[in-house]
Amino acid sequence: MVEKARIAVLGAGLMGHGIAQVFALAGHRVRIYDTAAASLDQVKSRIATNLRDLGDDERAVERVAPTADLAETVRNADFVVEAAPEDLAIKQKLFAEVERHAGPDTILASNTSVIPITSIMQGLRERGRALGTHWWNPPYLVPLVEVIGTEWTWPSVIEATMLLHASAGKKPAHVKKDVAGFIGNRLQHALWREAIALVEHGICDAETVDTVIKAAFGRRLAVLGPLENADLVGTDLTLAIHKTVLPAIDSRPAPSPYLERLVAEGRLGFKSGEGFRKWTPEAQAKLRAKVVQHLKQARARDA
Repeated sequence: MVEKARIAVLGAGLMGHGIAQVFALAGHRVRIYDTAAASLDQVKSRIATNLRDLGDDERAVERVAPTADLAETVRNADFVVEAAPEDLAIKQKLFAEVERHAGPDTILASNTSVIPITSIMQGLRERGRALGTHWWNPPYLVPLVEVIGTEWTWPSVIEATMLLHASAGKKPAHVKKDVAGFIGNRLQHALWREAIALVEHGICDAETVDTVIKAAFGRRLAVLGPLENADLVGTDLTLAIHKTVLPAIDSRPAPSPYLERLVAEGRLGFKSGEGFRKWTPEAQAKLRAKVVQHLKQARARDA
């Protein structure tokens, strides 16, 4: 499958077009499906613009074929990846239809960010070929893809999926138990929970939280993971620190009331111009550009 696979991407939006781009650049034939005509009409131009901006082979876009017919998209596909909205019912309904049209050996993958794959795939007739592949945004700049099996997923499907993504230049990480949020988002949102709690309890403001992270341990994270760091300083010191700090860290099993209040007040971040902080259109554009430039530089270093 890896040499020249037939890939079907379901969803031509933010994640879908980027996933299609990665597979096409790796030499695979890609069909991409969406119910929104505007998304399909724009998908090839979006991919071409990305390829040109990154200095990648623009001819890769010729391997992408948009289609509004789901059956046609998945028929004869070797690998199907769904990038639909983060809604369990939508994903379940989509995969039920995909299973009616895909071949018996087709691997079926969901790009959900946090929904357990077991919940999405439990209604399928053949659950052994189904799994999760969680890409990070933007897919063509962030290398990680979490590969999540369920209790039913065949080992051969995990192996083939890991190999397919590695051959496309990604860094696949095997998530051995299907849990909500997988690995990356569990870690990320544990940090976010404490960050919000620090602001909620008046310990510092939102800008200070971000400054502390970016100017301290955030500088090391790309080359020094948390458990590497724990070994570096010593597990004995890590234990001593945890005995003091963990009892003081927020551990509520529900969203912060402060976050709920922001949403209730319509302070939705970039969408409304204010969330934890105020954001002018100029500030939003500047931050987006800064993130993309940082990721481009990291991609260049990895090459």
